[in-house]
Amino acid sequence: MIVVDNASVDGSAEMVRKEFPAVKLIANSSNLGFGAANNIGSRSASGDLVLFLNSDAYADPGAIDRVTDVLEDPGVVAAGGKLLNPDRSLQLSTANELTLWAVICEQTYLEKLFPNSNVFSPYWTTRRLAQIDSPSQTPQVMGACLMVRAEDGHPIELFDERYFLYCEDTDLCRRLARHGEILYVPQAEFVHDLGSSSSKDPAVGIIRYNRGKELYFRIHHGRTAAGTCLLINRFGAELRIVAWASKFLASGFRNANAKTQVRAFWRVLTASIS
Repeated sequence: MIVVDNASVDGSAEMVRKEFPAVKLIANSSNLGFGAANNIGSRSASGDLVLFLNSDAYADPGAIDRVTDVLEDPGVVAAGGKLLNPDRSLQLSTANELTLWAVICEQTYLEKLFPNSNVFSPYWTTRRLAQIDSPSQTPQVMGACLMVRAEDGHPIELFDERYFLYCEDTDLCRRLARHGEILYVPQAEFVHDLGSSSSKDPAVGIIRYNRGKELYFRIHHGRTAAGTCLLINRFGAELRIVAWASKFLASGFRNANAKTQVRAFWRVLTASIS
C-alpha cells in the first residue's frame, strides 16, 4: 500500500507514519493535484495491477478482490467498483463519452428533469449498469476507484498532469480504452464520501470541474469545442444564479442558503478562485 499525501495540514501524513509503518508514505511539499499525485504513487508501485483509491473512499470486505478478478481476463485493462454514498445510496460512477451535448444537458437541468432518458441524460450510465448482476463494459469509470493493468510495475497509461482536479479520469479512460475493455463491477462496493475534499468551498470544486471539462475538449476536440464548453458552463452558472436569486427573493430575503448559492455561482460565472 502506498499513500501519497498532497501537502495536507491536518496531521494525516504523521498519522500514517506512526500508525501504519508498513505503508509507503510519499509526502509532497505542495498540492500537485489529483492526477500528478496518483502518478507519483504509481511510479513507486510494483506488480501487475495498480488500484487508485481516493482518501475518502472505503472498500467493503472482498470488494478489491472482486475488481481484481475481472482483470484476470487479458482483454480487460481497467475496472472500477460500485460507488455508494455514505448512506449507501447509489452514486453515479460510470459514464459514456463526454460530449458537448452532455454538457448542455447537465448545465440546463435536462439530465435532472429526465434522468432515465438516453437523449436528455446521455452521460451517466450507472443506474442501468448497477442493475446488471455481472461486470459490464463501459467507456468510463470514476477515478475515485480505478484499477489499471500495469506493465513493468507501472500502469499502461498515466494521468495527464495538465488536469488539477476533475476530468483527469475521463481523459485517462479515453486512452485506456485503446488498449482493451474497461469494466464496471457492481458486485464490488465502495463507500465514497463524494465532495468531502471541496465541501468547505463548493464554488472552487465547481470551477475546477468546469475547467477540467474545458481542458478535456481543448485536448481532444480543439479550441472551438473548448470555447463552446466554456460558454455552456457560463450559461449554466447564469441559470443557477437566476434560480437561486428567485428563491432568495421569494423568501423575503431570509433564505440564507439561497443567498450563499447566488454568491457561489457568481464566482463560478466569473471563474475566480480566492
